[in-house]
Amino acid sequence: MLRLGLTGGIASGKSAVAAMLRELGFSVLDADSLAHKLIEPGQPAYEEVLREFGRTITDDQGRVDRAKLAALVFQNRAKLDRLNAIVHPRVAELVLRQFDEWQRNGTRDAAFVEAALLIESGIHKHLDGVVVVWCTPEQQLERLGARGLSEDEARRRIAAQMPVEEKLRLATEKIDCSGTLGQTRQQVEALAAKLHRSKAAR
Repeated sequence: MLRLGLTGGIASGKSAVAAMLRELGFSVLDADSLAHKLIEPGQPAYEEVLREFGRTITDDQGRVDRAKLAALVFQNRAKLDRLNAIVHPRVAELVLRQFDEWQRNGTRDAAFVEAALLIESGIHKHLDGVVVVWCTPEQQLERLGARGLSEDEARRRIAAQMPVEEKLRLATEKIDCSGTLGQTRQQVEALAAKLHRSKAAR
């Protein structure tokens, strides 16, 4: 079983590509959802995050308010790095455990982990390849605006991630999400066919 990563800049089409891969029968783990769960009350990173950033980032129920946390860390690179240092190693551990489980259960061809910070977290070093999705910076800003972010917030989120050019240099496969969904789907289907062929050849 090939262990593959799926990444790209924020609002570049990762989730759409992940959904297409699932429709085509591939297992895809959402690492960003894992990271969100890890900071829930009672979960491994919760207390450490509160010790680091204080209880002002919690809501009335004592849960981490992700909007408050984001407002804090995306304005301060050192705080963002600290949050990532708390969460990333735990996410990587869960991701690798899931890959092992899929392999034991007989998953064939390939399985994917979708993560915005796949390369920044170092998870890619444990994988067989990385699929990088991309679109234009203008499209990223437009899509983030549609999600309710101001232009300043959107630019901060984009700037906090590794430049897409660097990610593309580490890609084993690239998917251009700047066109229509149909054009993206054609590329995903071509990738799926390639993975099936490489499995048959092994």
